[in-house]
Amino acid sequence: MSTPISLEPGDFAGNFSLSNANPNFGKELMTLAETMSEKGTIVIFTCNHCPYVVGSETRIENMAIKARVNGIGFVGINSNDPVNYESDSWNNMVKRAAKGMSYPYLHDETQEVATAYGAERTPEFYLINTEGIIVYRGRMDDSPRDPSHATTAELSDAIDSLAKGEAVAIQRTESIGCSVKWKY
Repeated sequence: MSTPISLEPGDFAGNFSLSNANPNFGKELMTLAETMSEKGTIVIFTCNHCPYVVGSETRIENMAIKARVNGIGFVGINSNDPVNYESDSWNNMVKRAAKGMSYPYLHDETQEVATAYGAERTPEFYLINTEGIIVYRGRMDDSPRDPSHATTAELSDAIDSLAKGEAVAIQRTESIGCSVKWKY
């Protein structure tokens, strides 16, 4: 696979139309515009099996709640190859969503969205303003597997700034997690 383009802060986020595995939140097919709230949205590239995601599930859910409280949408996208990683199959996405996920959980079956964004890891967050411009890309904090060791809160800080209409101070961090599982 060729190296994907990497969308960075200041770039326009790519649109998408993907199937939603979480029937309790959102429509059957969802676009980027449909994930937006009055101040923007957060797109998280995630999956079902990565220990960094699993170790952060409660905090990811808390970020989704914080985003909504601050007028920001939240959507998860699973781009992993479900053939070589059965735990990331559609059926397992539906099961995971049913365990209390409070946001749409979209399936990027062709991996076109992950490629277009340049997503590298799970979890990886893109905070997007209402104009469709990425204002933050990277990690939630510096310790995704163990919250007791976190010394930063970049995503939370970025949410606070966007909600207040301020510029995001730290716009880019390196995400910490498992690589996106590409098809071969």
